[in-house]
Amino acid sequence: MSNTPSDPSTVPAAGSYVRKGFGLKAEVQETLAADYTGHLVDLLRERDYVLEAGDTTIRLAREFGFCYGVERAVDYAYQTRRKFPERRIFLAGEIIHNPHVNAKLQEMGVIFLSAKGKGFDYDPVEPQDVVILPAFGVTIQDFQTLRELGCVVVDTTCGSVLNVWKRVEAYARDGFTSLIHGKYYHEETRATASQVEKYNGGQYLVVRDMAEAELVMDYLEARAGVQPAREPLSREAFLERFAKAASDGFDPDVHLERVGVANQTTMLARESLAIGAAVGESMTRGYGEAHRAEHFRTFDTICSATQDRQDAVMELLRDPLDLMVVVGGYNSSNTISLAALCAEQVPTYHIADPDEIDVAGNHVRYRRIGAKHHEDEMQPWLSTEGPLRIGITAGASTPNNKIGQAVARVFAIRGVDAASIA
Repeated sequence: MSNTPSDPSTVPAAGSYVRKGFGLKAEVQETLAADYTGHLVDLLRERDYVLEAGDTTIRLAREFGFCYGVERAVDYAYQTRRKFPERRIFLAGEIIHNPHVNAKLQEMGVIFLSAKGKGFDYDPVEPQDVVILPAFGVTIQDFQTLRELGCVVVDTTCGSVLNVWKRVEAYARDGFTSLIHGKYYHEETRATASQVEKYNGGQYLVVRDMAEAELVMDYLEARAGVQPAREPLSREAFLERFAKAASDGFDPDVHLERVGVANQTTMLARESLAIGAAVGESMTRGYGEAHRAEHFRTFDTICSATQDRQDAVMELLRDPLDLMVVVGGYNSSNTISLAALCAEQVPTYHIADPDEIDVAGNHVRYRRIGAKHHEDEMQPWLSTEGPLRIGITAGASTPNNKIGQAVARVFAIRGVDAASIA
C-alpha cells in the first residue's frame, strides 16, 4: 500500500468525524483483494458450492464469510491508513473478531487500544491522532471522551448495530427497561446497553441465553403473585447473579414493570426470537393481556447477514455430512452460533484459523462447542480412507482466503493436492 502523503487540503482537521470513508476504495482495493480473496472459494462458487476429488467431497454453505458490515469496516480501516500515512492511528479494540484481519492492521502500524471499564483506554491518544471505531461500535461514554480529545474519529459501526441502538434508545425514552439477549462483556452489547443512558433513569439487563431469561421470567411472575414452575431467585440473589449484566441502580422490583426485548446482532437468531416470545407470554401470565400490550415490546434485531448464514447452514445440513468445519475467531459470536447449530446434527470443529489444522500430523486444534471457551485437540482427525463428506462455513468476519486455506488443508490430509483441482 502506498505511503504517499495525502493532499493536506483534503485531510480532515482535528475533531472531525468520518462515517462514510475517504473515497479511496479504488486505491485500496488491490491490497484488500491480495490480503483476503481465495481461489478455492471462487472455484466452489463456480461449481455450485461443491468440490469433489476422489472419494472426498467438500460442500460450502451458500452464505458465508465477510458480510457487508465487515467489508465496510475493513475497507475503511485500510482507507484510513492510506489517508493518514504519517499519523498515529488507533483502533478501539478489534476492528472485527478475526485474528488474521487484526494482525494485518497491526502490521500496517495501527495501534490497538485496550479495554478500560466498560469502554477503552484513550490515555495514549492526542488531538492530532486518528481513532477508528470498530464494527461493533463503542459506548456513548467513549464517544464523549473522543469529542473531548478532539482527534479525528473514523466510525465503522455496522448499520445493523445502529438499528439496535435506535430500538434500545426508544425503549429508554418511553420508560422501558431494555432486556438484551447477548453477552454482557461483548463490545457490541456494551455499546448497545449504553444507549439507555441518553435518558435519565434508563435501565438495561443482559441475558446470555434462555436459561437466564427464565430466571427473569420467574422473578417477574412471582412479583405478580403467580407461582412460577421453578423457585424464583430472591431479590439479593437476582442482583448478585446479574451484577455485571445490569445497569447501575437496576432494581428487579421496579425495572421489570415495563420491558422491551432487543439482542446482540450476532446471537443465535432462533433463541433471540424465542426469548422475546417467552418474556411476552410471561408478562401475560403475570399481569394479563391488557397489561402486556402496554408494558411489553419486542422486535427482531438480528442482522440479515447473521440470519442468512444460519439459514444457509441449516440448508447445507439437509444433506448427509460426516463432519462440519466452521472457520472464525474464537471470540466471534456469530461464528460460535454457527458452530452450535452445526453441532446439533453432525460432529463439528470450530477452528480460529487454518493453521489449527496440521496436515502432516492429521491433527486439529479446535474450540469445543459450548458457552464457555475451551480448546481441545484431536489426532488422528480425519479418516484417510473411504468416502468422506465434509461441510464448511465461516463466520461473518472470516476472509475468503482463510476459508480456502482450510479447504486445501482438508484435501491435503486426504491425499489431494488442491492445486490439481481444476
